[in-house]
Amino acid sequence: MLSLIADQLSFGWSPETPLFENLSLAIGAERVGLVGSNGVGKSTLIQLLLGEVQPMSGQVSRPERLLYLSQLDDPAMSMANALGIGARLDALKRVEAGTVSSADFDIIGEEWDIEDRARDALGQLSVPMRSWDDPLSTLSGGQAMRARLARASIERPELLILDEPTNDLDADGQEILYKLVETWDRGLLVVSHDRKLLSIVDRILELSSLGLKSYGGNYEFYRDQKEQERQTAQRKLADAEKQVRSAHRYAQERKERADRRAAHGKRTKTGSLPPVVLGALKRRAQATAGRNDALGTQQVSTAEAQRDKAQQAIDVRDPLQFDMPATGLAQKKRVLSVKDLSVQFEGAAKPALEGISMEIYGPERVAITGPNGSGKSTLLKAINGLLPHKSGEMHLGIERSAFLQQRMIGFEPQTRLVDLFLHQNPAQTPNQARAALAKFGFRSRAAETQLGHLSGGERLRASLAIALMSAEPPQLLMLDEPTNHMDLESIETLERALISYDGALLVTSHDRWFLEAIGIEREIEL
Repeated sequence: MLSLIADQLSFGWSPETPLFENLSLAIGAERVGLVGSNGVGKSTLIQLLLGEVQPMSGQVSRPERLLYLSQLDDPAMSMANALGIGARLDALKRVEAGTVSSADFDIIGEEWDIEDRARDALGQLSVPMRSWDDPLSTLSGGQAMRARLARASIERPELLILDEPTNDLDADGQEILYKLVETWDRGLLVVSHDRKLLSIVDRILELSSLGLKSYGGNYEFYRDQKEQERQTAQRKLADAEKQVRSAHRYAQERKERADRRAAHGKRTKTGSLPPVVLGALKRRAQATAGRNDALGTQQVSTAEAQRDKAQQAIDVRDPLQFDMPATGLAQKKRVLSVKDLSVQFEGAAKPALEGISMEIYGPERVAITGPNGSGKSTLLKAINGLLPHKSGEMHLGIERSAFLQQRMIGFEPQTRLVDLFLHQNPAQTPNQARAALAKFGFRSRAAETQLGHLSGGERLRASLAIALMSAEPPQLLMLDEPTNHMDLESIETLERALISYDGALLVTSHDRWFLEAIGIEREIEL
């Protein structure tokens, strides 16, 4: 049975600039992944499906029991309300206290065991719970997400909508989520860039500038189909451009033949022909030339229309290719040495990190792993001098290193991207700066985008371009959870850049797919 139907939805923040038009979808007892580039309208589509905003046209039929789990809840919200059981627990307390109210019995319904079921759900997801009144802020980001997943197990809605559920989840939390999705037997719509999660859905919906398209398989099927579509679209575009060139060439050849005939006629002696015959010949020549011109114009217009249609059918960009400068890092070179490092925050009872030792040699690719709260980000910040260390030693054995964060600290939001590139790489010309940014997807006018208008994923891509495309790129590159809040296209761009980078890598990430793609050789688990 279908649990949700959307028919011919159109929406825009103004009638003159529609975000999308005539979108239709239907979801039954199946697991569906929703993907699309950042800014294409995924969040707006979810709001339309939930009824939080109204479409300009079209309609949505949604199930009575629908649960939407957003990326963030109010940190002040109590654990009971986050699980959706606050009203029932309050009613139970009043009944247990001896208050007799039909309203309370209506609230409780048949769920007299709701508290026990909620505790069991939290226990299965390893979420600590001291009091139902505790705010979500007492939990880590990963624990709060797991608490929201517990709500899905408690309510068992007809349709569950998840919005980027793997953000802030550590490896254990991700496995819990994957198991939930694998065993979910009702309707599920998940917005995600997590490729492992997308590999266990039944089909994928892609929202793009071309509309909404369904792919009847998981992520691997979707990826293969997209590549086939890209190649087919590129062939059609190449054929259409060839037809445009041919039409222009044939039109020019016809014009040149007509001009030669006209010139030949002027040279021919026509003094013996009556004026009426000369007039008829001239009119016929003009009519023929007019027909030829019209035919040539029509053929050119038709060919150009076909080319434009082929161009409009291309939404997936060609994969970005990288030819980056060599770092010159030697194989046996000691890049980083950390010995007995301890970090303790001011006022804290115990160190956040204690006795950490590690070494990286040559172009090693190393991942720092561990559960949320184990100190992965703290370690990277300490290595880069952003946090003071209580004790221990650190030594960088190379001249150039870079720590890329999604925030571009120290630059005004109105700074243009190309200007930032030139500021960081003063030896390069504006043309070189634009060429470098284009390699990372900032083509043409996108290079002039102000920093304040870049998404988190775009900021990281821009930082990569600035660091890696310099005349002397860093020999050690450090990244902290780089794939968080990135769309699939940006993640794949990042992977291709890191694969072609010949320096050392030190990365924190819970994204196993990403770590395997960039060739991590060794892990340091905290």
